[in-house]
Amino acid sequence: MKYVLRKLGFYLIALWAALTLNFFLPRIMPGNPVDQLISKLSQKGYVTPATRHAVELMLGSDSSVPMWQQYLSYFGNIFRGDLGVSVTYFPNSVSSVIGNTLPWTVGLVGISTILAFVFGTILGMLAGWKRGSWIDNLIPVTTLFQSIPYFWLALILLYFFGLKNPIFPLFGGYDVWSVTPGWSWAFIASVIKYGMLPAITIVLSSVGGWMLGMRNMMVSTLSEDYILTAEAKGLSRFKIMTSYAARNAILPSISGFAISLGFVVAGSIVAESVFSYPGIGFALLTAVQNNDYALMQGIFMIITISVLGANLFMDLIYGLIDPRTRAQG
Repeated sequence: MKYVLRKLGFYLIALWAALTLNFFLPRIMPGNPVDQLISKLSQKGYVTPATRHAVELMLGSDSSVPMWQQYLSYFGNIFRGDLGVSVTYFPNSVSSVIGNTLPWTVGLVGISTILAFVFGTILGMLAGWKRGSWIDNLIPVTTLFQSIPYFWLALILLYFFGLKNPIFPLFGGYDVWSVTPGWSWAFIASVIKYGMLPAITIVLSSVGGWMLGMRNMMVSTLSEDYILTAEAKGLSRFKIMTSYAARNAILPSISGFAISLGFVVAGSIVAESVFSYPGIGFALLTAVQNNDYALMQGIFMIITISVLGANLFMDLIYGLIDPRTRAQG
């Protein structure tokens, strides 16, 4: 319990520091979201000074309010779930935009990251256990895919499997012409079909790193004395591989997996921009292009919470797997 409380305290301080930085960054960046929204409104007619002042209050950019009051209001709005109004998707709120786009990103990038980690770890364990086998010889191929820039690999797969051989759709999250969003098999099947090519690209570009790291750690672990002792006891090879070698070799991979899970939201920008996937990464790209500071601020907050939350979860799991960390922490 002392270990858990210490970790919670550290991450709460880190969260406060990140949210504070998230408050000040949009206010020191060039540009003004009020001017962006006023320019849109002016296309439909004259915008009065009273309307401009109302827009400033709505976006939380009223210069007459002291900074410390804006800071307190910022945290109060966060606890209420009020992240402001999006200029890009006006009049929709930032919370509604994030709520509509985040499930797409978690479903695509999150599941793909987990699959890449699981496949890479299992294949790396087998490659380290059976050095020189055909599984071990797969590592140069998987690392080749990892060395190719992600957007270039995505374009290659789009050309061969979306354009030249139209097996998968070229863009989008589902077939907007023939299905209606909802919990129906037609919609779920369409989402799976449209997400297959982006998911394959993510898995191919990341599985090599997990496989190589796990393989090297397995080779190092197999040279330890406790492995020799386990063999002398007559334990089965499967138990030695899984309970003795793999359990200790996987510890560095777990730390890396925590970082990967935390950056699921941030890492989706390139994937969703190439495939025009309706996730939070594509929304962030649109927000940057339109100087939508409220939406950028909300998405950065989600990224911060996801990174800290994933690292906290993995810290606790790490302490459960390796009791030495609890004694040191």
